[in-house]
Amino acid sequence: MGLGRVDVRLWGFRTKEKGQGNEGEREETADLVFCLQARPLTRYLPIRKEDFDLKTHIESSGHGVDTCLHVILSSKVCRGYLVKMGGKIKSWKKRWFVFDRLKRTLSYYVDKHETKLKGVIYFQAIEEVYYDHLRSAAKSPNPALTFCVKTHDRLYYMVAPSAEAMRIWMDVIVTGAEGYTQFMN
Repeated sequence: MGLGRVDVRLWGFRTKEKGQGNEGEREETADLVFCLQARPLTRYLPIRKEDFDLKTHIESSGHGVDTCLHVILSSKVCRGYLVKMGGKIKSWKKRWFVFDRLKRTLSYYVDKHETKLKGVIYFQAIEEVYYDHLRSAAKSPNPALTFCVKTHDRLYYMVAPSAEAMRIWMDVIVTGAEGYTQFMN
């Protein structure tokens, strides 16, 4: 890993034929594999520039924004459904999320009409965004699509509707994660 770069491990499964099973059936096995892809470290830091274009940034990261129907992305706002685990009562609820760079908030609502606000996460509180590779979210509806948003006072577990939507949401939220800066003095 060079200075100013981070190695990103991309995990996936490779299937291969194992051979003849019972009654002439073919069996397949899956190997967990990963490859390293170097990306500039600055891709994983919050971006405060006023002229920052969120959609262009996400597209330049290699995401298929136009083919991912689960995410609505513009230059300043990202919207879409995620399933979120509750704070006190640990049940999972589908919520409409709005990441707004102008308001510097990640808000969530009952539905896409954005009339009943259920909660707000301020950019200055967001410390980290990461994939839940330890599968620590209790009874996640889809552990493979679960990611975490860590704030000063809470850990939010969220489930995306697809793998591409999860990657887009994680990269979007990282651009507003300003909470880590309190440790830089």
